[in-house]
Amino acid sequence: MDYGNYGDYSTTSYGAQGGAGGGGFIPGDGSQGSPGSASKGYAKDTLRPLTIKQINDAHNIHESEFSVDGQEVSQITFVGQIRNISKQSTNITYKFDDGTGTVEVKQWVDSEAENPLDSSDNKLTENAYARVFGKLRIYGTKRHVGGHIVRPVTDYNEISYHLLEATAVHLFFTKGPIGDDAKPAQVANGNGNVDHPMGGYDAGASSGNPNLSGLSKLALKVVNIMRTAPQNNEGLHMQEIMAKSGLDMADVAKAGDELLGAGVIYTTVDDTTWAMLDV
Repeated sequence: MDYGNYGDYSTTSYGAQGGAGGGGFIPGDGSQGSPGSASKGYAKDTLRPLTIKQINDAHNIHESEFSVDGQEVSQITFVGQIRNISKQSTNITYKFDDGTGTVEVKQWVDSEAENPLDSSDNKLTENAYARVFGKLRIYGTKRHVGGHIVRPVTDYNEISYHLLEATAVHLFFTKGPIGDDAKPAQVANGNGNVDHPMGGYDAGASSGNPNLSGLSKLALKVVNIMRTAPQNNEGLHMQEIMAKSGLDMADVAKAGDELLGAGVIYTTVDDTTWAMLDV
């Protein structure tokens, strides 16, 4: 994923389409636009990963408008442990704790549903971990998250991945993009022109990055494709990588296993769709 330009900031959908829905929220909606688009409205509608401490410390700009690290946020996501569940006729209130703080999440109930108070097939229980997608709200002096989607965490690696991603985005806004003081590496494309890989790295080599050192040429070729190929917020499917790289499926799968093991990529909507970590 790319944090090199706020106008192009995007994230995966974190598998949100399988969670408990409601509120008309479409995961990834508003997180994409024309390249280079950096209008205020576009920036507001990006999906921002946060910790609960960042949520509680967010600056209240106006009514229910908030900013974190000096950037206005609208759609947010976080991962935490459910400490309490309170069910009422119109909403379910969850109290979440992620180790940095606690916050309440209110999810409105669809009164026309067959079992309106059932939540994610009863997998959302106290002490379980879950991911929340929603918007930061304030009522009086107390803030909460209006939950569009609250879904259980099934892979506990997601907890660590989220904290790392929230940290990476925070560092981008407070310290600047990685490699900002260096010229982007140049990679010739098939048309004889020059492309600039994301983040200022040489996508075809390790560039001294410890996450890429020691990788095979096969894995680095896949890294090069994933950094330079056009893609949506869910990453690239193995079939697309195969088509763009000229490798057969077995080699793509072998490279994928190597990159997953090295923590360079991660799966998104399924096991055969991958996105880059910010390395």
